[in-house]
Order: sequence, then structure tokens, then C-alpha cells
Amino acid sequence: MENQTAERKKVIFSAIQPSGTITLGNYLGALKNWVALQDDFDCIFALADLHTITVRQEPAKFRRNILEAYALLLACGIDVNKSLFFMQSHVHTHAELAWILNCYTQFGELSRMTQFKDKSAKHADNINAGLFTYPALMAADILLYQADLVPVGADQKQHLELTRNIAERFNGLYSPTFVVPDAYIPKNGARIMSLQDPTKKMSKSDENANGCIALLDKPEDIMRKFKRAVTDSDACVRYAEGKDGVNNLMGIYSAVTGRSFDEIEREFDGKGYGDFKAAVGEAVVEHLRPIQERYADYSKNKDYLEQCYRASAEKALAISLRTLRKVMKKIGYIL
Repeated sequence: MENQTAERKKVIFSAIQPSGTITLGNYLGALKNWVALQDDFDCIFALADLHTITVRQEPAKFRRNILEAYALLLACGIDVNKSLFFMQSHVHTHAELAWILNCYTQFGELSRMTQFKDKSAKHADNINAGLFTYPALMAADILLYQADLVPVGADQKQHLELTRNIAERFNGLYSPTFVVPDAYIPKNGARIMSLQDPTKKMSKSDENANGCIALLDKPEDIMRKFKRAVTDSDACVRYAEGKDGVNNLMGIYSAVTGRSFDEIEREFDGKGYGDFKAAVGEAVVEHLRPIQERYADYSKNKDYLEQCYRASAEKALAISLRTLRKVMKKIGYIL
């Protein structure tokens, strides 16, 4: 028993919204790391479909996106024998704890969230209460599983800080209830930028379709987008300040081949950007090929997908109910 305690793996929670195209940026920045974490941590992964409806969704397309994202993440290497991977809406404790945490989150804290300001500007015709309070749902997602660590990018640090504040506030009022989670910063987290505007993060909402690579893009489309990628007039493959386009391509090439920037500079010494862009495109095509093949197989097997997400949701519910009941009991609810 003592040995088991000593060997307890830390719990990691992470979620991604199934709101359409999953990009190369999502994959290299987050999903590839999720896969690598599975051997060293107890990983709990979710499709954050409750979060997705802060922006209006077309029902049939939304349903399709959720299933596509589930199959694609399995194809990327999430293993349901090692990790839990479920749809957030299938585990009712998320919404229940979110309501409770809303009542322990201050209006002023939520109004300072930069993502709320950004999304309000982008969706000015639908600034709904969910958009304002969804950091409390995000806190519930994490705290339900007593997560030790949460992988976060720069745009989510503020939300994790709020989650920590909520947990500490509740623990202070009622005695220790939640693990206060820390950020997990991956050693090799790649920040992938748009191929057309390398000062901006790669995004499916990029107005220029050539700026974004989707994981399910056809090889010829991937090659075409890389050949059109923005570089500079220097015509020299080296990592340096002011060379945003080339730096981004080097980051992508490094992430899919494992080569260091020094090795990449040596490999393309004396070669032009044409050769370099073609090589990056080919490396990405080859890296994504097995993922696309596995995705095609999973997509044909809806029964298997359902078996996976329902089994994970059942386990997630059992774990999260323990936390929810503890919370409700401390507040004074009759259970």
C-alpha cells in the first residue's frame, strides 16, 4: 500500500473544443504533447462541447464536428486504455459544479478576463451570460478531477489563475476540498503561427485559407500552402529576430522531424527558400499520413467510437461525483 502511494501518478486534465477544424497548430502546440503525457501521468481528456455553445452552432454540423474531433484525437494517439477521453456533456457533474463555482466567483474577476473581451468583440450580436461565466465551467472541469496539473498555452494562463483563486477561496471557507492545480508547461511546446501572417497564431478562423493547415488537409493542399508560405528577402534558412516566417517554418520542421534548429540550418545551408518550404511541406505530409489513415478507419467504426466515449464518461462520472458530493456536503446540501 505504501508503495502504491509513493508511485501515485499526478493527474493532468486538459480539454479542447470540437468547434470545427483541428489545425496543425492545435496538434503541435497541444495534442502531440497530450499523447506524450499518457505514460507518465493519469490523463483525463475531454471534448469541451459545453464550452462550444457560447458561440451559436448549427446542430447537424456541431454533431458531426464532435464525432470528427473524437475520432481525430484517437487517431493522433490518445489511448483510452491509458487515459480517460470523453465528451464533457456526457458527464453531468461538470455543469452542476460550474453552477456552484459561479457562486464563488466574483463578477469583477470574470469581467477582467481578456478572452471574454476578445470574444465579445468578435461576436457582438451574441454576448451571452455563458460567454461571461464560462471560466467557472473551466474551473469545474479541472477541479472535479483533483487535477495536479493543467497544460496551458499563453491564452489560458489567466483562466488557470482564476481556477486557482476559486479553489483557494473555497478551501479557505470550508477546509481543504480541491487540489490547487499548477500549470504544466511542456518542454517542447511549439507555438505555430499562420503561414500567411507569422505574427499571428495559426487559427481555423484565419481569413486567408492559405495561412492554416488542417490535420485532414489533402497532401497536395498542404504542399501548396507551404509553397505559398510567407518568408523574407534574406533567402537564408536561419533562426533570427525579424525572420518570423522562416522561424515559424523552422519550428514546424523541428516539431515534426525532431531536428534542432542548428541541424536545420546546416541541412539547408546554401539552399533557397523554395527547397526549404518543399521539405517542410513533405515532412508535414509524412507526419500526418498515419494520423489521416487511422482517422479514416475510426470514422468507419462509429460503434467503436461510442464504446470508447461512453466507457470513459462512465469512469469520469464516478471520479467527479466524489468531488461534487464532497463540495455539496461542505456547503450544507442534504445528500
